[in-house]
Amino acid sequence: MRTKLFPAHNFIGEEEKEAAHRALNSGNLSQFIGGWHDDFFGGPEIKRFEKAWCDYTGAKHAVSVNSNTSGLCAAVGAADVGPGDEVLVVPYTMVATATAIVTYNAVPVFVDIDPETFCMDTEDMKRKITPRTKAIMVVDLFGHPADMDTIMEVAKQHDLIVIEDSAQSPGGTYKGRKVGTLAHMTIFSLNYHKHIHCGEGGVVMTDDDELCTRLQLIRNHGEAVVPDIKVKNLSNTFGWNLRLTEISAAIGTAQLAKLDGLLDHRIENANFLNEELGKIPGITPPVVKYDSKHSYYVQSFMYDAELVGVPRDTFVEAVSAEIPLPEDREFPLISPGYVTPIYLLPMYQQKIAYGKNHYPFEGDHYEGEANYAPGCCPVTEKVNAQIITTEFMRPPCTLEDMKDVVDAFNKVYTHRDTLR
Repeated sequence: MRTKLFPAHNFIGEEEKEAAHRALNSGNLSQFIGGWHDDFFGGPEIKRFEKAWCDYTGAKHAVSVNSNTSGLCAAVGAADVGPGDEVLVVPYTMVATATAIVTYNAVPVFVDIDPETFCMDTEDMKRKITPRTKAIMVVDLFGHPADMDTIMEVAKQHDLIVIEDSAQSPGGTYKGRKVGTLAHMTIFSLNYHKHIHCGEGGVVMTDDDELCTRLQLIRNHGEAVVPDIKVKNLSNTFGWNLRLTEISAAIGTAQLAKLDGLLDHRIENANFLNEELGKIPGITPPVVKYDSKHSYYVQSFMYDAELVGVPRDTFVEAVSAEIPLPEDREFPLISPGYVTPIYLLPMYQQKIAYGKNHYPFEGDHYEGEANYAPGCCPVTEKVNAQIITTEFMRPPCTLEDMKDVVDAFNKVYTHRDTLR
């Protein structure tokens, strides 16, 4: 259906070049100091970047980090999670979401996903809370916000900290509120393939003064400064080097100014595909709750192989053959499934992370029983067997590009007897 390559997902322009030059010309490529000083909090570009995120989301505090993974680890530490604790988390996400829990020697307890939004199933969440539960790690998968009101209400009842992994949902909204103001801590990603990026980077949002301080300590060798600021709770206040550079922060600030425009572009393309591809029997577009704004990190479609009469992977391969690769990479903008449910990975199946004695999943420190058996989250496994994930809607692709996508799907569907 098309021979011309899809355009590269490149939205770095003069604004980012000017910002990078500003940082270069200052001579300070990183102004952090691992001691008690104003520079413990970073240089001018870091502070400008963090203020921009506060202004954008409406959150009180922003703590920049060098990746979303670093932000997740810092948030788990700031939540005072430790050995023997459990943290509820979904299994349908990038592995770092759960690994951040293991980093602090705690045990991930996997909660199934909602079959419509693919975010945390709040009923299964309630069932899996135990006296050992310390926090809830929520994921706004593909860009759709989770059911945050229910999650925050349950967390309040059980005195739990809620950490929201919003790597895929910057600019999203839930009941009129920006993502970044809904949980105790929210982490955004600025990895190169996200909505906006600075190569590698991230930022943690919070309205809580104490959590902000703990995040800053963990980011930058906190053990060196706790005497100066008279920290009373030393738990997890030792730190790492999770610091963002001045150049990355400058670029990230310029990118943030473009987020709303880029997001509107994604949503326009995604809405077109939802409407047109949703007309094909057996192809179901993503659900968008009436009170939420979907950020469309990827656009997912549920595939009914029985109704179409062709296996999902065969159908996807045929569509891929009709649509050329993008200019900036060597793999298609459509794929069957998303990720393997995390609990099926060897680390969880063998319960081996630190050393060879099944720590932290088993031992005298942990009174629970980690269940990672296949089938423990049946909706997740069913969704992964039926879902198609696509990135056709990403900028700078146009509605004309989307029409080629629709033509490709329709052609494959029309000739499905040949595929059989």
